[in-house]
Amino acid sequence: MRVLLVADWNANPGGTEAYVEWLRGGLRAAGDDVCLLTSSAGSAADGTADYVAFGTGRRAAQAILQIVNPFAVARVRDALDDFRPDVALVTLFAHHLSPAVLHALRGVPTVLSVTDYKCICPIGTKLLPDGSICRVRAGAVCHRLGCVSVPHWIRDRPRYALIRSGLPTVARVLACSRWVQRQLATEGIASEWLTLPVPAPAAGFRRSPSSRPSFLFVGRLEVEKGAATLLHAFPRVHEAVPSARLRMVGEGSQRRSLERLAASLGLDDAVDWTGRQDHGGVERELASAWALVAPSLWAEPLGLAALDAIVRGVPVLVSERGGLGEIVESGVSGLLFPNGDDRALAARMIDVATGRAFVDHAVPEDVVRHVADRHGIERHVGRLRGIFREVVEARQGATLQS
Repeated sequence: MRVLLVADWNANPGGTEAYVEWLRGGLRAAGDDVCLLTSSAGSAADGTADYVAFGTGRRAAQAILQIVNPFAVARVRDALDDFRPDVALVTLFAHHLSPAVLHALRGVPTVLSVTDYKCICPIGTKLLPDGSICRVRAGAVCHRLGCVSVPHWIRDRPRYALIRSGLPTVARVLACSRWVQRQLATEGIASEWLTLPVPAPAAGFRRSPSSRPSFLFVGRLEVEKGAATLLHAFPRVHEAVPSARLRMVGEGSQRRSLERLAASLGLDDAVDWTGRQDHGGVERELASAWALVAPSLWAEPLGLAALDAIVRGVPVLVSERGGLGEIVESGVSGLLFPNGDDRALAARMIDVATGRAFVDHAVPEDVVRHVADRHGIERHVGRLRGIFREVVEARQGATLQS
């Protein structure tokens, strides 16, 4: 089968970009011919994308291209002419490629995989200005609650009109978690739940927890990821267990302000900043960690970093609302706390640092096996290929009837 993957590639890539790379490898291993179409706003999959449309992070240009990106439309047409895909899978598109790609793919059976909120939320996080989770449907309320300016709200009217008109051209919509599935339903978008995969540990991976309590954060250093909540929690942890350490893996627009926050809290000697690392580097960090912390303020659509940790036997401390709360069994694979509650997070971290929780610094092996099987790449690829076959056969049947 010839599969065209269509995905934005942001300058600071996250879990969805990682998923697209894992999926591309998994589909090829299954015998499919796969091409990737993305934008030039980021690395274009480290230069490995087959089709690259112009994209930019400059706001003035982005304000126009997020409505209709003619370069993306042209590249989709090139891919249809050259590659002649049997099916297309679209993931991120609203940041750079624009909803126009859905219309350009009208002649190809298309599956939409939703891994964030951008198609139903103008700021993409479903977070209100006070940091609480938004529970209302997008519309004029987005301006009234202070999430977007009037010009932003007006600019988004045609973009979201194009998204709404593009969705009926999609054969199937897949949600990465039941939480996201429910959020889509509130906007009148029917979807199926198909959770995302993570790769198995490398052949040489071995857990070797450090001699002193070590906590690990992995993610984009942006507001919604809650790194500030973690830093505000850590002084209590450090006071209770002075040997505790925190390692921050990631990059983002908030890094400098977070470093200043850590300094103001007296944490310079207890917090290490490593910058962004590739998957192998993250795996090495996980080997020595007592626990991974995912303190997201937003309702995380899923939480691949937490899954990555669990399948490597590392307990996780995560915000309870969103996809993270679905993948973590409290007291078994990790501990939960209310989103944004630094006191509750500190208490969970102290439980781990003192040995009151996860005394062996490990998730039970049977739990690891279960999660690894549920989120294995081969299983995911098998289910997705089945969906591809169904949408292709449905399109062929409709063509014959007409």
